[in-house]
Amino acid sequence: MRTHKLATLALAVSAAFSTSAIAQDAQNTNKKEAGLEKITVTAQKRTQSIQEVPISIATLNGEEFESLFSGGGDILELAVRVPGLYAESSNGRVAPRFYIRGLGNTDFDLAASQPVSIVMDEVVMENVVLKSFPLFDVQQVEVLRGPQGTLFGRNTTAGIVKFDTVKPTQDFEGYAELGYGSYNTVNFEGAVGGALAENLSGRISVLSQDRDDYIDNGFTGQDDVIGGFDEKAWRAQLLWEPTTDFSALLNVHGRELKGTASIFRANVFDKGSNDLNENYDRTTVWYDGDLDGDGNADNNPQEYSGFGSSLKLSYLFDGMELTSITALETADGFSLGDVDGGTGSGDTAKPAPIPFTAVTQDNMDDLEQFTQEIRLASNTRAALNWQLGAFFFDSSFNVTSIDGLYGATTVFHENTTWAVFGQSSYQVNDKLNITGGIRYTHDDKSLRVGQQNVDGDCNFLDFNQDGIPECIQQDYDPIDVDDGQVSYELSANYNLTDDISLFARYANGFRAQTIQGRDVAFEGSPSVADAETINSVEAGFKSDLLEDTLRLNVAAFYYTVDDMQFSAIGGGNNFTALVNADKGDAYGFEVDAEWLATDQLSLTAGYSYNHTEIKDDNLTVQPCGSSADFAGNCTVMDPRTDSNQAFIDGNPFPQAPETIFNFTARYTIPVGNDGEFFVFTDWAFQGETNLFLYDAVEFKTDDNFEGGLRIGYDNFVDNYTIAFFGRNITDEDNVKGAIDFNNLTGIINEPRIWGIEARFSFY
Repeated sequence: MRTHKLATLALAVSAAFSTSAIAQDAQNTNKKEAGLEKITVTAQKRTQSIQEVPISIATLNGEEFESLFSGGGDILELAVRVPGLYAESSNGRVAPRFYIRGLGNTDFDLAASQPVSIVMDEVVMENVVLKSFPLFDVQQVEVLRGPQGTLFGRNTTAGIVKFDTVKPTQDFEGYAELGYGSYNTVNFEGAVGGALAENLSGRISVLSQDRDDYIDNGFTGQDDVIGGFDEKAWRAQLLWEPTTDFSALLNVHGRELKGTASIFRANVFDKGSNDLNENYDRTTVWYDGDLDGDGNADNNPQEYSGFGSSLKLSYLFDGMELTSITALETADGFSLGDVDGGTGSGDTAKPAPIPFTAVTQDNMDDLEQFTQEIRLASNTRAALNWQLGAFFFDSSFNVTSIDGLYGATTVFHENTTWAVFGQSSYQVNDKLNITGGIRYTHDDKSLRVGQQNVDGDCNFLDFNQDGIPECIQQDYDPIDVDDGQVSYELSANYNLTDDISLFARYANGFRAQTIQGRDVAFEGSPSVADAETINSVEAGFKSDLLEDTLRLNVAAFYYTVDDMQFSAIGGGNNFTALVNADKGDAYGFEVDAEWLATDQLSLTAGYSYNHTEIKDDNLTVQPCGSSADFAGNCTVMDPRTDSNQAFIDGNPFPQAPETIFNFTARYTIPVGNDGEFFVFTDWAFQGETNLFLYDAVEFKTDDNFEGGLRIGYDNFVDNYTIAFFGRNITDEDNVKGAIDFNNLTGIINEPRIWGIEARFSFY
């Protein structure tokens, strides 16, 4: 398979780096004193060494993290950069969908529920739009694999991606980084911070990402009208520390995005094949959506804005620490997509015939999320450590879906959650530590339908008093669902030696019940999914070997999800319906390795294997083009009912890569005492992935990969870096998603970007 060949090639490259470096160091007979940096994490809401935490955790920081975004990428760049972690989107630079150990949700709606939680500066970003806040001035990323229901609550059944930004200090410091690349891609990131008064520190961080449109609309004859973006974001922080026992951290942040929604490409697969065909052209699409008087299309515009703030208060007293985190997040915006990806029928079709035009716009208005967490934790060196807490969450927003046929429909969502939790760890002896935790969560969701099919041509027609036909307003009763559940975990960490520890963990969690109202816009009914419950076990070891020059962490897992929530998307009607499967099972393992081979060469590698399986003998979904007019659009491999419904029992979870492999290498050549030349490369490989719940030849990917490169000079004395960079350097065309209801539409990754960047740091 190509993935294995490329993985072998990457390892061969690392061996070549290593051989060269070892030869260079042969004259140096002194033992190398350097070792790997100690990594601390806050996975259990207190600072610990990553090697002490009985959870499968991976981290990203420094050059390995920053290089991912050199080409103007967004949060989706994290996909397959950590074993077990995947991400994709059919909503452009907003509404990313994350998956950990194969567990996620393919629902593209702005009200979708996700089992992977995104936590930024200790604040949960629940809505899919909030999850897309740009990444800049980041201290560290922690990927917590497996359920995290005890400390972080519902909707963390797959795990957490946790971001911690750089915080203010009394020391004056900052940086400025500017990059320029292909398609006039311009990136600027900078920060400055320091003392404002004796006990008051501040830090301001900014980000600007721009790219010109580079894709032509072949239907309208418009050149360079799609594919660009203009993303601006900022963050201001104030830290007040009047005494050694009290601190207050204020965080205020915002974003503005203007650009292109996802780029849908019609009929880029031939029936019976998942290879891109001659209809695919990276720099040309054929869109006829929402033509104006001059014959120009809207070309998939997207605009979003957001604003948020948080206040963290910490108080130390009598061997305990009291922490309060209050936060408010808001967002508004819209995306429009020519989702059929083409135009026309017969001889005039571009790029190939499509049965009918489909253009939709989704508006999110008045998103407000308020969260409050209070926790009390021990702060001593005693054998027993504990923490207790309470959490409150309240969110409301409305989504308006606008379709060229059905008109505009608005649904209103509200969600309120409260929880109490506790966790304790006990150091039994100098080798064994045991941790246990429990949480009770109550979750309430509601949906109300507002305007329906305004200015639409729906099937349920009536005539108003002027004799003009209009859509009948159907009577949808408000939906209100609530549930309360207990989550719990038990784990143990055993220090086999000073350098090797073994861990085992059992965790239970749940994803709250979900309401999906999108189908109301297409004269359908809302759907409701019951809460899903996960039981997960994992075991592994963590080690620092070869005199702290090799870090090797391994974890194996098995989990089962009862009443598993899925989103049945597409089919002939292009509906988005929630369903519960009886069960979903998965097992696999992850390997994270980091090796400081020599003073000049450092390597990292990761590998994950995930086997996922849907278990429900009776569950069926609509496959591609399943309505009578469009049946047979693709090659469905599942058994089907007489009405063409596909049985999905035994299929893998959708968008769950079976394997992930990633690799980085950094080699340096000293230049005097002031600096060094460096070469850094990173590669990520994605194994077989099913795009939908059903199994179809066309909607399955395998052997996707991308590589990056940085070559430059670091000056340690004057604190600057100049580098040449490349992203997707082999210019791979990787399928990331698809639309299946009326043709074989694909969503493809970003193109190759070459560029140069400079960074200056000051202290």
